[in-house]
Amino acid sequence: MLRLNTTDADFDLSLTRLTAWEVELNDSISERVKAIIADVDARGDEALLEYTARYDQLTLHSAEQLEVSSKRQKAALDRIDSAQRKALEYAAQRVRSFHEHQVQQSWQYQDELGNVLGQKVTPLDRVGIYVPGGKANYPSSVLMNALPAKVAGVEEVIMVVPAPGGELNDLVLAAACVAGVDRVFTIGGAQAVAALTCGTATVPAVDKIVGPGNIYVATAKRQVFGRVGIDMVAGPSEILIICDGDTDPDWVAMDMFSQAEHDEHAQALLLCPDSAYLDKVQASIERLLPSLDRAEIVRASLSSRGAMIVTRDLAEAVAVSNRLAPEHLELSVADPESLLPLIRHAGAIFMGPLTSESLGDYCAGPNHVLPTSGSARFFSPLGVYDFQKRSSIIMCSERGVQELGAVASVLAEGESLTAHARSAQLRLNKQ
Repeated sequence: MLRLNTTDADFDLSLTRLTAWEVELNDSISERVKAIIADVDARGDEALLEYTARYDQLTLHSAEQLEVSSKRQKAALDRIDSAQRKALEYAAQRVRSFHEHQVQQSWQYQDELGNVLGQKVTPLDRVGIYVPGGKANYPSSVLMNALPAKVAGVEEVIMVVPAPGGELNDLVLAAACVAGVDRVFTIGGAQAVAALTCGTATVPAVDKIVGPGNIYVATAKRQVFGRVGIDMVAGPSEILIICDGDTDPDWVAMDMFSQAEHDEHAQALLLCPDSAYLDKVQASIERLLPSLDRAEIVRASLSSRGAMIVTRDLAEAVAVSNRLAPEHLELSVADPESLLPLIRHAGAIFMGPLTSESLGDYCAGPNHVLPTSGSARFFSPLGVYDFQKRSSIIMCSERGVQELGAVASVLAEGESLTAHARSAQLRLNKQ
């Protein structure tokens, strides 16, 4: 793995090059996705059936066959082994409980003029969640995307998941059942995003689309944003670990592996003031790596985008972390509480050596849909607030309309918006 030191003359440039990532914008893919969206918008179910046959090798005779019945979902839940079912239900309970703390409430107050001002919080009517299918099976993503929507009060959650060759993972369907997903459709790719955006005779249009996907899904989400809301366009997964040198090096090595195994573009960084400790972690990596099922992917990730960084002290490690705004930040130190006030940018913060990032991925409770590629500077984890919207409330009193109307009139005339000014003036002294 690459070894850097903050005292190196070229450290800033090396770090910038190592962490640079822009979501790929491919012109040919963009044009293809644009055509698919237009086709689904124009031909609806007919286009969906054609794309499902072409890309998923799944030929269906009618659009109704795209939907997975609730009976089939329940059968999948009954079919998985008891340990898996208990784990799903346990994780769902914790995720649900955490997100219940995020629910926003409507409120009002009366100002000194007697005006009533406030905010009305309303859930979205219908949302769509995209879940990867086929070889990629992510029941945890079903829980993390569907449960906050349900807690927010969304009336209908629509899930789309590709089923290559008709293959649907039981754990994914079971998770949909546990999370209370209302309808499930076996469609994927840009055509699924198009269907959720435009609506067809079979697939209802939604207000917002969330969930991970490949480059076609990400490109489609970019293109439909504005017609519907989206959560984010995410880059590769990443972890940054700040360590004081006292954590078992095997633990730290495995935590780095936990992100690197996602794909070759994932990033794992370790920051520590103790260079000798980094040598120990390197030894653990070399010893443990061959034991992994996805060893080659991990090796490629660590060699191309991973690094160990020697810092002057823990405070400097935090400064580097704030610069990068990592998706996952582990504070693997004896006193993580002392560092927490210094952290300004991170998707999720894992406190202390006992808290591995993998717990957050599955069952700790907070959401694992997190901002990547430095976007934690301005984005937050997916949550209930992503499925609620706020409306302002303004009701003027007789006294209030006189004072506010006079001020609004002056400001409107200053902007040369005569109708605005007169609209306010007509109500002055008319009560």
